[in-house]
Amino acid sequence: MRCELCPRRCGVDRAVSRGYCGMSEKITAAKAMLHHWEEPCISGTRGSGAVFFSGCVLKCVYCQNYDISAEHKGKAISVKRLAEIFLELQRQGAHNINLVNPTHFVPQVIRAIETAKEKGLTLPIVYNSGGYERVETLRMLGGLVDIYLPDIKYFDDGLAKTLSDAPGYFDTAMCAAAEMIRQTGKPILAEDGILLRGTVVRHLVLPGQYKDSIEIIRRVGERFGGEILFSLMSQYTPFGKVKTNVRFEKFNRRITTFEYRKALDAVYGAGLKGYMQEKSSAKEEYTPIFDFSGL
Repeated sequence: MRCELCPRRCGVDRAVSRGYCGMSEKITAAKAMLHHWEEPCISGTRGSGAVFFSGCVLKCVYCQNYDISAEHKGKAISVKRLAEIFLELQRQGAHNINLVNPTHFVPQVIRAIETAKEKGLTLPIVYNSGGYERVETLRMLGGLVDIYLPDIKYFDDGLAKTLSDAPGYFDTAMCAAAEMIRQTGKPILAEDGILLRGTVVRHLVLPGQYKDSIEIIRRVGERFGGEILFSLMSQYTPFGKVKTNVRFEKFNRRITTFEYRKALDAVYGAGLKGYMQEKSSAKEEYTPIFDFSGL
């Protein structure tokens, strides 16, 4: 079967070859853990039950998970084993099951969720992605995913192509976000502040690109407003190619206080509610060690 799960629609038969994402049809992951570094409504006090999948439909040159997304480090697991992992995370006290970068494994993930639910999984399911999604693929997840956690990374298409090889990124991500919101409705929080249902749109401020951030924030506010929670992230840390390739030299630094403040002002101006990181979040130690633990 030729793969058309993501906007690339590369058409590769992943039973015999690897797609643009770098993956075959076998589920490949790098870690399962209680993750304490997501938004407060996701991680809470006990942690989010995160499963980090290998491969990626984007090619972000600064990816903090570069060794698993671009270099494809990971361990192959079965649908049955993935379902068991979900149940193990539930027993460990996770607030939710957090599927980190699952786009290219959607059919397998669906089967694993259904299997785990038959065996007692009751936690909300979080779909955590880079926002470069096909609406048709998202519709396959209707009724299974409770919380969507997409990025909206770029407004400028040249920036999207240069940094993520993702032409048409903004329009694609906005259409994907609209479908996510259609499925989840407005955010619903438990009394303890944990998100039970809804969509959290994330945006990472990039070095020298605060004007692009402002445009994204303005448009997200105009289109989605009170239908979402918004997370403005300051955690950009140079990883991947930006540390080694002179072509991306201007991105080989952390953002400035001025850059983040301009984006933050735009969030307030757009009337968006949600979460804003402190600049101290830009540390390499917040990135998990992908040692296949929990798999």
